[in-house]
Amino acid sequence: MEIDAELRRQITVSLLAAVVFVAGLVAIGVTFDGSSLPESGAIALVGLLTGFVLLMALVGAYLIRAGDGDA
Repeated sequence: MEIDAELRRQITVSLLAAVVFVAGLVAIGVTFDGSSLPESGAIALVGLLTGFVLLMALVGAYLIRAGDGDA
């Protein structure tokens, strides 16, 4: 299977979004260190998950628009 430029762009953008999510998880883990997650840490985690869902929606919209321009 040959990887063309569009597929390579989709993979790169998706991986970067996933790296941002993992970095956010690490940041929350370091900030709220302990045996249990306090209420503010739980709110931060919910915010991170919500942000990740919105980020992936924006990434999908970007990739669709970028794919339309190439055709």
